Amino acid sequence: MSKKFREYKGLNLTKVAEETLAIWEEEHIFEKSISTRDENKPFIFFEGPPSANGLPGIHHVMARAIKDIFCRYKTLQGFQVKRKAGWDTHGLPIELGVEKELGITKEDIGKKITVEEYNDACRTAVMRYTDIWEDLTLKMGHWVDMEDPYVTYKPKYMETVWWLLAQLYKKDLIYKGYTIQPYSPKAGTGLSSHELNQPGTYQDVTDTTAVAQFKAVKNTLPDFLQEIDGDIHFLAWTTTPWTLPSNTALTVGKKIDYVVVKSFNQYTFEPINVILAKNLVGKQFSKKFFVVENEAQLSEYKENDKKIPFIVIKEFKGADILECRYEQLLPYTLPYQNPENAFRVIAGDFVTTEDGTGIVHTAPTFGADDAMVAKQANPEVPPMLVLDDNGNPVPLVDLQGRFTKHMGEYAGKYVKNEYYNEGEAPERSLDVEISIQLKEENKAFHVEKYRHSYPHCWRTDKPILYYPLDSWFIKVTDKRDRMFDLNNTINWKPKSTGEGRFGNWLKNANDWNLSRSRYWGIPLPIWRTEDGTEEIIIGSVEELKAEMQRAVNAGFMKADIFADFEVGNMSEENYDKIDLHKNIVDVVILVSPSGKPMKRESDLIDVWFDSGSMPYAQWHYPFENKELIDEKKFFPADFIAEGVDQTRGWFYTLHAIGTMVFDSVAYKNVVSNGLVLDKEGKKMSKRLGNAVDPFETMEKYGADATRWYMISNANPWDNLKFDIEGIDEVRRKFFGTLYNTYSFFSLYANLDSFTYAEDEIAIEERPEIDRWVLSELNTLVKNVEKFYEDYEPTKAARAIQEFVSEYVSNWFVRLSRRRFWKGEYGQDKISAYQTLYTCLVTVAKLASPIAPFFMDNLYKDLTNVSGKENFESIHLATFPTCDESLIDSKLERKMQQAQKISSMVLSLRKKEMIKVRQPLQRIMIPVLNNEEREEILAVENLIKSEVNVKEIELIDDASGILVKTIKPNFKVLGPKFGKEMRFVGEAIQKLTQNDIAIVEKQGGISIKVNENVVFLELNEVEISSQDIEGWLVSNQGNLTVALDVTITDELRKEGNARELVNRVQNLRKESGFDVTDKIKLIIQKNEILEQAVAANEQYIKSETLTNELVFEEIVEKGTEIAFDDVNTKILIQKM
Repeated sequence: MSKKFREYKGLNLTKVAEETLAIWEEEHIFEKSISTRDENKPFIFFEGPPSANGLPGIHHVMARAIKDIFCRYKTLQGFQVKRKAGWDTHGLPIELGVEKELGITKEDIGKKITVEEYNDACRTAVMRYTDIWEDLTLKMGHWVDMEDPYVTYKPKYMETVWWLLAQLYKKDLIYKGYTIQPYSPKAGTGLSSHELNQPGTYQDVTDTTAVAQFKAVKNTLPDFLQEIDGDIHFLAWTTTPWTLPSNTALTVGKKIDYVVVKSFNQYTFEPINVILAKNLVGKQFSKKFFVVENEAQLSEYKENDKKIPFIVIKEFKGADILECRYEQLLPYTLPYQNPENAFRVIAGDFVTTEDGTGIVHTAPTFGADDAMVAKQANPEVPPMLVLDDNGNPVPLVDLQGRFTKHMGEYAGKYVKNEYYNEGEAPERSLDVEISIQLKEENKAFHVEKYRHSYPHCWRTDKPILYYPLDSWFIKVTDKRDRMFDLNNTINWKPKSTGEGRFGNWLKNANDWNLSRSRYWGIPLPIWRTEDGTEEIIIGSVEELKAEMQRAVNAGFMKADIFADFEVGNMSEENYDKIDLHKNIVDVVILVSPSGKPMKRESDLIDVWFDSGSMPYAQWHYPFENKELIDEKKFFPADFIAEGVDQTRGWFYTLHAIGTMVFDSVAYKNVVSNGLVLDKEGKKMSKRLGNAVDPFETMEKYGADATRWYMISNANPWDNLKFDIEGIDEVRRKFFGTLYNTYSFFSLYANLDSFTYAEDEIAIEERPEIDRWVLSELNTLVKNVEKFYEDYEPTKAARAIQEFVSEYVSNWFVRLSRRRFWKGEYGQDKISAYQTLYTCLVTVAKLASPIAPFFMDNLYKDLTNVSGKENFESIHLATFPTCDESLIDSKLERKMQQAQKISSMVLSLRKKEMIKVRQPLQRIMIPVLNNEEREEILAVENLIKSEVNVKEIELIDDASGILVKTIKPNFKVLGPKFGKEMRFVGEAIQKLTQNDIAIVEKQGGISIKVNENVVFLELNEVEISSQDIEGWLVSNQGNLTVALDVTITDELRKEGNARELVNRVQNLRKESGFDVTDKIKLIIQKNEILEQAVAANEQYIKSETLTNELVFEEIVEKGTEIAFDDVNTKILIQKM
């Protein structure tokens, strides 16, 4: 007995996924997808490591689906795609979670809990949810090797990171310097941006603010300003007057308009000439000030007048005053380095005219933007750093928040009153004292109280300072041009992210602050003498052991703490003997070349360096697997994908390390996916109650429908508004349609014992509809391959979806139904089966990267019977290739015309509420030429069958039958003619029926508009036909269809016969009859039906497999049927 195609009793995507997953695991399909591919044809993929101390969300399904799609696609193309999973195990999320769990703060580490105990708690917490992550990965069908993942806290991984840092150090790309960080003087610690965004950290406060007058050095001003009588001052606003002693520059916008205003100082009443942004004159010269028309009017001002006059006397651009100099505002001390480069006007892109004066007081010591713009100036503007008693450069404010001894009468005072112990704060804050001094010295233009939001320490509830702290940096600025150039070779999806968000970031990239004052992370492997004059970087465990032995010999260490570790032994057992975390390596004291002790710099490294090192550290390069990187066997990646936020994270660090250590891109193609929002466009969160559980979603709708919905609904890089109803729609409309198509195929193929055993029917011997759908199928293959190659999965999904729904189901299957269930098992029927089989198996392959479970199941249901392919899984098969010889664009165009005409006729039926089962006599279509006529005649029978009409009448000249109207296409003509549009419209309205015919046939016509001849093209007008009596008319472009809606008695009877056939067929299904069962049909007497049967008895019997048809007066056990004017009962009996 021949094999049968598997038949189902309903679509259950969750069950299909469970069954398929079990087979994958049992048969090791993932492993075989790698082992069966040529290792000399690799496609390299890097997995961005998640942190397993938190639970996965629905957005992780999106991110992982994108990764999985292209790895599966490339596997189908014959590439070997190894995918190593990874876990990101260090950093702030882990530390904060552990602190909360243990009920401690960072200050308690080393006091209430040892660093070792703390790190052990972090190590446990970070892998807490790995089983749930692995479960999600399995259930969603994301293939990645979770048996041998890279883990960032393992010694091998950390050793590679140390090696990479050593390479940067040897290239002179690592240095120690200052960085501006949030700092809490009361807690004595720097704060992270996360800590700075704890709830309640930003509080509304009232501070004293000042607009200060900086006196220009006149001979450095441009000539047109030197002409002005008297001193000239630059105005700059600050909300932190305590930073004014540290001012070393003023920053302006090059393109901003500035002015000189002549007036009087409101505190000293002295005449002033002040420079500020033109747009802010009204803001600064308000209240007490009034504008005058000429300078002479200024002389009328007297001291103590309530109103102060002012006038604008010069206007210029910011670029005109660059490099002008000014006198130091509060000259207590000078920068210890290059003071001659201080007190200049420089340019900055961040300057705006929204507030202040349009001139920014710049203190590089206390502001990140200030430090950046000062560094970019040529020559660099020095920060206000002075030398302490030990000769170390320090700011004018110490770590407790007090002015240093260099600040004269202010020395020892806290810069904010909140830093004093309770009850000890002076009445006047330092901001107030400095502002009073400025007023007295004619250096204050305006002083006032100002309410604003200011960050506070979440531990002490006291204001923070932005403070320069010792940090280790990577010299990104030395390599950013190369990073920018290499980025231009990367294919970014979307391109705008690569060129815009990422490209712009690279252009302006600052040096990378590597230091982190933390405990759980990779220690910075630099040992230094106390005076900072000697240092060493360690790039391997072997180097560390050698240096420890030297330290033991010098008497600084009692023993090598890694004495049991065997150099050169790369086994896991050997590496399990060591730990490179802070609590271990901080006890190591090394010896300098001059014999001094060296302690490790206390910092850990930025956790993003950990993940950016994964291309090399996952293989323990260069200590093992050296050929993978050096011979480009697993570097750079052909493809990576993560969220758009990684442009400042993993994407950046991968690129930076790849460029600086290997002078190479780390990845060639990158998909930067957007956010997954709720259906209202809001960010998902547990707090808002709008988070979606990925497990519940996949359990209810299936992983395939979830993946397909997320990919087909929006481009991966666009934000997705996630709507659970959308998944259900995908399940019904796409998977339901595909399932129904397969069910239709399997039902009739099994009845006819079709197994694809016959020879392939030559394409030229197949009917037109088969040739058409195979042509469209090969066009689809070509397009989908291109979309996958271009990393456009949404376009691929939508193209497949449209083909299945519109071409296969709505057209090919519907128009070929009778070929499957009627007639002999001959060439035509075999052709129909072979064609539909080919469509189904090809669609399964095309869609398998996106819907891996269902498509694998569909593929095996087909190939297990046909034996056409013997792969264990679709994911071990090969991607379809387009057969150009089967693509018939002319045939595709003809069929599109048939679909278009059918759609128009069906719309007319709907408009008139005439059911499709009711036959109509004819449709009339005007044709413009023989080519159009031939195209329609070629598909005439298909159209007649689809729309249920008896005949199609093609007419060359519709002028005597159809009345056409013409009007302007305003969207096209409006921009072209503008004010003349009214006259053009009038000229178009005057066109006759003959003129309209010329437009249709020749594609345009010349008309006269205001004595000018204008050529009007077809797309510039809209032509439509009016309904005529007994007909309905529809227009679409240059196609017109008229439907004869007259229903004759004969047509009515046939319509009733078709309705009866429909009810009988439904009853057969409901009664569980087999499609081959013959029946007796008993109808309760009804005059309308009797007439219909008399006229169409043979048709009814043939369609319903009725051997005997009788009318009876009463049919007691019959089923009621009702349509139009018919209301009766029918009964069917198996014969």
